[in-house]
Amino acid sequence: MGLFEKIKSQAQDTSVQPTTSSGSGSSSGSNRVVPVTFTSMPETLAEFTALPQTAMQTPFDTAALLIAALCVYPLSKDESVAMISHLKGPTPMTPHDKSFLKDRMSQNNKAPFLGASYFDGATPKNEYSPTEPYTVTVSENPYSYSNEGYAKLFIKSGGADSARPITMRQAKDGKWYLWEYSSLLVDILSPESSNPWATREFI
Repeated sequence: MGLFEKIKSQAQDTSVQPTTSSGSGSSSGSNRVVPVTFTSMPETLAEFTALPQTAMQTPFDTAALLIAALCVYPLSKDESVAMISHLKGPTPMTPHDKSFLKDRMSQNNKAPFLGASYFDGATPKNEYSPTEPYTVTVSENPYSYSNEGYAKLFIKSGGADSARPITMRQAKDGKWYLWEYSSLLVDILSPESSNPWATREFI
């Protein structure tokens, strides 16, 4: 049973492989769109750190890895926090960071589907079930690198109207570490099965 199946099974019960990038992606001026594809989903910190993307040589990989870490949260908060701390490198999660994450993930019971919603193919209509192979599409815009040493990228959730920002910061070791991601924790539409007002097709 894969990660997403475990999460859905757990949600019903309570009633409440390495990854690979697909290359440099397509580009148009300063508007690259980079799909990062996961052939399997990590469930533990050991599996997470074994992924080639955890070399964090590009901000696109780091951004996509955060989504994988958020997917683990409903199964193991500790493992998820450990993954995020790994991505933050020199500035691991503080007690305030952990409390903020807990608050946002518990708000409106979105923990079981928030992370999955950022994968291609996941929408409220299909209970946020990503298409396989699991792919997170990360994009930039002409202002993504306005501040030297920082990269502000964007990821689209299937439960929101517009892409949301995530910022990475490059350290002296050349790696791109997670810097700011609070916008990715904002509410999204609930799966249609749990939304009695879902009477229109989501656009």
